[in-house]
Amino acid sequence: MLRIVLLLIAIMTMSKIDAQRLRVGDGTSGMTLTERQQGLAACACLMAQGDMNRLEPAVRMALDKGVTINELKEAFSQLYAYTGFPRSLNALGVLSKVLESRQPNWQEGKPWKRPAEWDDAKKAYELGTKNQTQLSGKPFNYEFCPQDDYYLKSHLFGDIFAGDQLSAADREIVTVAALSGLEGVAPQLAAHKQGAVNMGNSKQLVDELCAWLCNEGYTLSTKWPKGEPNPYGKYFIGQSYLADVGGSVMNVTFEPRCRNNWHIHHKQVQVLICVAGRGWYQEWGKAPVELTPGTVIAIPAEVKHWHGAQKDSWFQHLTYHKDVQDGASNEWCEPVDDATYDTLNSNCCNK
Repeated sequence: MLRIVLLLIAIMTMSKIDAQRLRVGDGTSGMTLTERQQGLAACACLMAQGDMNRLEPAVRMALDKGVTINELKEAFSQLYAYTGFPRSLNALGVLSKVLESRQPNWQEGKPWKRPAEWDDAKKAYELGTKNQTQLSGKPFNYEFCPQDDYYLKSHLFGDIFAGDQLSAADREIVTVAALSGLEGVAPQLAAHKQGAVNMGNSKQLVDELCAWLCNEGYTLSTKWPKGEPNPYGKYFIGQSYLADVGGSVMNVTFEPRCRNNWHIHHKQVQVLICVAGRGWYQEWGKAPVELTPGTVIAIPAEVKHWHGAQKDSWFQHLTYHKDVQDGASNEWCEPVDDATYDTLNSNCCNK
């Protein structure tokens, strides 16, 4: 058991070091993903998930980081081809709502103009074929379904890609981010990650994009199983999941805003190892501690505490108990109310 725990801690510590290098550079690779690209990616990922509550602050963040209003319109319009019109229209509705309190530093961007290809079906098809071939790395013909083959060439890679608000490289950042937020699209995500490179992004940037989405909690890309709905869910606010990963170690997954009640472990020490996303840990009467991949917390017996996800991030931690004495038990106390939780998220490490 001790060997397992030490190995887990070592792995998570290295994950934390790698994540820090991605953010600030280590003198060799540097930071390649710009704040503007982060803004585009965050909005695309949340739009694809249909998470309008988290999308609103993400839109504000993107506009603050240099994404223009017209670029967001273009991104949300493009993504209808991947996520459907309802989510595209909902995202545009969020953007419209945000603009009701428009800030002076938000940029309109270059004026939108109608692409010439929209009035010439032959040109749209030719442009789409060219774009699809470059993205795929070779000519692609979907003979099994000629309808989809035509829609892909003429409409998606023709009509949509004819717009000049986003470069082809940016369009693939948007697409990869959106597909990263969806389940059941692994083949398409893999294809578009390579396509993003073919359209002008470096492989390093694409890998960094996916890691950033995970580290910031926009996606739950993790090697640890999500598990089933938590049987202790009545002691949580929000949805959580529980998975037994062996060796008396459990993996707990929290959806954004999910947290457990205040509780006390009697006659035993609980250890938390953050493996994905961002969360909080707080002891009664003390300041909260931010949890990021690699963070390890040993909670002394008899200490009242809670832990859970940050408001805009998925979160996973491994947990096990040590120094367990006879008569060990858990005592569940009152919930962490919204007022307390929201104040914490507003004042501490707000993203």
